[in-house]
Amino acid sequence: KGVISLKLIVAIINNDDANAVMNGVTKAGYSATRLSTTGGFLRAGNVTLLLGVEKNKVDEVINIIGEYSKQRKQITPVNTTYIGESMLSSMPVEVTVGGATIFVLDVEQFYKI
Repeated sequence: KGVISLKLIVAIINNDDANAVMNGVTKAGYSATRLSTTGGFLRAGNVTLLLGVEKNKVDEVINIIGEYSKQRKQITPVNTTYIGESMLSSMPVEVTVGGATIFVLDVEQFYKI
């Protein structure tokens, strides 16, 4: 048997894009594990996908993820803040959401039992 060089792709994706990304990678023949996670900045729900792929397929998978997870602007309220005895009213701010954060890791060993 030959040694297969595997990579683990960890892709953190906005909830709104998750179904389209998952459909895109499975349609292309890849298996993914989907985890519901929460982001830090906006405390917004997102999805983390775990995909084990051969080294020469990494770029293809990243392109598929990018095709279905686009960045966009969104207006979101900022929580009311108290400073001393003063209250700052909440003001909506424009933030960028969507897109994906992708990590590619080497896999030393892989077992399917």
